[in-house]
Amino acid sequence: MMPNLDPSKIQKMMKKMGMDTEDINAVEVEIKTKEGKLLVNNPSVMKINMQGKEMLQVEGELVEVEEKKDTEIEFTDEDVETVMEKTGASKKEAKEALKEEEDLAMAIMKLK
Repeated sequence: MMPNLDPSKIQKMMKKMGMDTEDINAVEVEIKTKEGKLLVNNPSVMKINMQGKEMLQVEGELVEVEEKKDTEIEFTDEDVETVMEKTGASKKEAKEALKEEEDLAMAIMKLK
């Protein structure tokens, strides 16, 4: 956060200013953009609540990931029927789950 300052002193100062802080034990942070994704590996994440507004401070190794192009996976009517039978979902719900999960078993698990 700030170099050469004791973290406990910083937290005390923030508390006096009406700022509550909480460390979040994050493993990875992902930010999706229109162009792709930003990944923060080995992050240090702090949630700051100030006057009812929450903010996140994220520090770590930033990596840009280019989004893969949408490649539609085709599912048969039989796949859709199977999801509908196993979950009781509508045809529309079954198709959406299959598109999202790209896997028959995962689509069924998602809707159960």
